[in-house]
Amino acid sequence: MSTEKLNINQWAEEDRPREKMMAHGASVLTDAELLAILIGSGSSEETAVSLMRRVLAACGNSLNELGKLSLEQLCEFKGIGPAKAVTVMAACELGRRRKLAEVEERRVILTSRDIYDYFHSKLADLPIEEFWVMLLNNACKLMDARRVATGGITEVVADVRLVLREALLGRATSIVLCHNHPSGSTRPSRHDDLLTDRLRQACEVMNIRLMDHVIVTDGRFYSYADEGKV
Repeated sequence: MSTEKLNINQWAEEDRPREKMMAHGASVLTDAELLAILIGSGSSEETAVSLMRRVLAACGNSLNELGKLSLEQLCEFKGIGPAKAVTVMAACELGRRRKLAEVEERRVILTSRDIYDYFHSKLADLPIEEFWVMLLNNACKLMDARRVATGGITEVVADVRLVLREALLGRATSIVLCHNHPSGSTRPSRHDDLLTDRLRQACEVMNIRLMDHVIVTDGRFYSYADEGKV
C-alpha cells in the first residue's frame, strides 16, 4: 500500500517527519516535510506531507514563491484552512526576518549587491512601490535605513527635501537610495532618472555622497552606480 494514502502515524517510523528530524536533524527533511510538521495534519484524502508537496508544486517548488501567497490564495488549496494558512505564512515571515537579521549583521555597505541583499527581504514581495534611504558613515557602515515615501503599483514620488532631512538628522556622510518595481522590470523610468539626478545635485551642495540608487525586484536589480550614472 502506498504511504501517500496512509495517515502519518501509520508510516514506518523512519519515514515520519517528526521522528526523522529527531533522529537525523532538520537538514535531512524536505521542504514539504518541514511544512508538514508545522501544519500538523493533512486530510482524509492525503497526508500533510502530500498536501504540502502539492502546494509547493503549484509554487514551482520555490519557498520564495510560497511566501508571496496571501491567506486567501493558500486557502484555495483543498485541505488548507485559515489556521494552516496562517501557520505557513508565519513560517515564511520568520524565514524573511531571519534572512534580514543575518544581512543587518553585515553592516558595511560597499557594493550594489550589498544594497540589494539588504533590501530584498524588505521590498521584493511588496505589491506597491516604496522609496528608502540608507544612511552610512565615513566607513560605509550602515547607521539606519528609513522609508521616505510609499506609492502605487507603478510609481513612487519621493521629496528631495525629505531625503536630505533624513540624511542630515542621521548625520550621514553617504547615502544610498533604493526603491522597488513590483512589475519585475529593473529598467529605470524617466522619473527615476530625473529624481536620481536631482538628489545627486542636492547631495553635492550639502557635501553628502550619493553612493548609489538601486532598483529592486525579486531576483534582479538595477544599480545607477554600476551603470556610471551617479
